[in-house]
Amino acid sequence: MTRNAALITGASAGIGREFALALAQRGHDLVLTARRRERLDALAAEIEGKFKVRVTVIVADLASPSAPAAIVAAIAEQGIEVDWLINNAGYGVPGSLLSHDWQTHQDFMQVLVNAPIELCWRLLPMMRERQRGTIINVASLAAFMPGSAGHTLYGAAKAFLLRFSQSLALENEAAGIKVSALCPGFTYSEFHDVTGTRKLVSQLPGWMWMSAEDVVAEGIAAAEAGRAVQVSGRANRMIKAIVEVVPQRLANALMRRQSKRFREA
Repeated sequence: MTRNAALITGASAGIGREFALALAQRGHDLVLTARRRERLDALAAEIEGKFKVRVTVIVADLASPSAPAAIVAAIAEQGIEVDWLINNAGYGVPGSLLSHDWQTHQDFMQVLVNAPIELCWRLLPMMRERQRGTIINVASLAAFMPGSAGHTLYGAAKAFLLRFSQSLALENEAAGIKVSALCPGFTYSEFHDVTGTRKLVSQLPGWMWMSAEDVVAEGIAAAEAGRAVQVSGRANRMIKAIVEVVPQRLANALMRRQSKRFREA
């Protein structure tokens, strides 16, 4: 028997975990994938205990080029059809481009850029056949900002996801498929602990932060409304609006001065 489910990458913590809880509450079966089985199993047990949904766990490392195909094959073997795809997996690489070896950057781009593209490419044909589906690509407010010193590839990767999502939305709207880039700013999660920048970003004012739960609620509402881009939170939308009207030279100068507050160069 075929069943529909939401596939969430990077589901073990932060925004991915909140997507899992929010979609389960709405009655969606789930496919959760990440690298940490213990966390995935614990989350699956929690969700199945709270909501009347089925949760499938697939342990995978999206840094491996073979992971997207393997995930989709495992889903198909279990008779699952994906009607929601949440490309959430991501992380940051602190420091400058030359402060890390090439493999580090290659893995980063595989997770943040190549894997989301491939998952969309592999799952879209089935969504188009059914004439329904929702894709949320988790980008970032950084997609709209000038490049910063440190975390060299992060803003670039998120800007790619933003434009990719806009194109995909246009290509598939006639087929009944909604595609949205969710662009959060600073969000309470483990992200900055993993990148080692918690001490830096903790100095930022409280109004710049959002909970992962609020980010996810905005993301789901935006996707259902057919908005191709959603910047989460009024403060972040204000920042985006200011950046768009400020002359590029001034924006670059401001980023040069402010990068050290939240980026490790």
